[in-house]
Amino acid sequence: MYSTQTPAPESAIIVGVVTPGVSSWEVDDSLNELELLADTAGALVTDRVLQVLPRLSPSTYIGKGKVNEIKQLVGQRKTDLVIFDDDLSPVQIRNLEKAFGCKLLDRSGLILDIFARRAKTAVAKTQVELAQLDYLRTRLTRQWTHLSRQQGGIGTRGPGETQIETDRRLIGQRIATLSERLKKIDRQRITQRKGREQHTRVSLVGYTNAGKSTLMNALADTEVFAEDRLFATLDATTRLITLAPNKDVLLSDTVGFIRKLPHKLIESFKSTLDEVRESDVLLHVVDVTYPRFEDHIRVVRETLKELGALDKPMLMVFNKVDALDEHGVLGALRNEYPEAAFVSALRGIGLADLKERLLACIEKDFVERIAYVPLSEGKTLSHIRRVADVLSEEYMYAQNGEEDETPQAVARLRFRAARKHVKDLTPVLAKYAGLTPLP
Repeated sequence: MYSTQTPAPESAIIVGVVTPGVSSWEVDDSLNELELLADTAGALVTDRVLQVLPRLSPSTYIGKGKVNEIKQLVGQRKTDLVIFDDDLSPVQIRNLEKAFGCKLLDRSGLILDIFARRAKTAVAKTQVELAQLDYLRTRLTRQWTHLSRQQGGIGTRGPGETQIETDRRLIGQRIATLSERLKKIDRQRITQRKGREQHTRVSLVGYTNAGKSTLMNALADTEVFAEDRLFATLDATTRLITLAPNKDVLLSDTVGFIRKLPHKLIESFKSTLDEVRESDVLLHVVDVTYPRFEDHIRVVRETLKELGALDKPMLMVFNKVDALDEHGVLGALRNEYPEAAFVSALRGIGLADLKERLLACIEKDFVERIAYVPLSEGKTLSHIRRVADVLSEEYMYAQNGEEDETPQAVARLRFRAARKHVKDLTPVLAKYAGLTPLP
């Protein structure tokens, strides 16, 4: 007989510390988020512990009295897991695990565990494994205490490495292998992105669980996985959407941002986040129902700065407006953010206005040019019509500045295009710069 019952979730205690320069509401807000992260990882938070400290303990992070308090709480609750809201040093993890007698995670370790659970594609799995190994490499002191020295005796003497050193060496080799694999993936993605250069590229960015994937589904009429949990989406998904007749753009959904996102995770997801770096426009999706959404906006902007993408043209999109009961709140937001779009991705509210605003944002970068192109250059003419808005097209004869040269039939094109397309067209059109129309 096999049981079909779902295993009970692990019980967890979450711990936060208020230090000078950090307000208690900020820590409390961060603990609320940590509880959601724990839920995403499959744990049930039974208690939260908060301590105010003038300075952190280098050996246990929290004070000794609070260590004993949590130890007693673990025993009473039979807790499986204690989660700290900040990153801990290897020494702190070792000492606290020994004191509590149960598993212990810090915020980065929890996020990495969620990413490992959510990774579906080979690329995402490789990126997550690399970040996990890099995180684990300095924390082996707690993993191998039972194997701290190699077994002695004849035939068992090794080169003198401890088990920890051996594992660090093996992890280093694995990291090198994964890094090389990601470089290969990065080269492949660069090639793929080159094939998309003729399109304007737009990326959805925002705090995790802001509704980016739901908005992607609404705009592209597709079925990208979306769930009301943190980090539901890890892999970049790209779809072609139409903003207006002959106005197609490539829309990409990317991994959500979060406060205290592990830096190594950002480095590992470089090939995925390159979609953000190389986009022409960013759609910054904000969950308007979150009480302090300005804090989420700040975190996203800080992450974009770290990615080198803060200077990209950006359109703010306030999502979940259908959940706002007070019209005064929405009106105040519209006054404060007059350029933003206000939508409900789930209910399809405001999508037409969003498309209009996105198109206007894209066309801000357009420049107008005039070019004379021989009618015999069919590929060049087709390329211009594909990447630019042709405002007028006239046919005439022209010469290349030489009176005795045979006139040739040309098209006089007045067109409008994005700067990146004009830059690509400039060397091509330079070949026909000497053409002069006949009177």
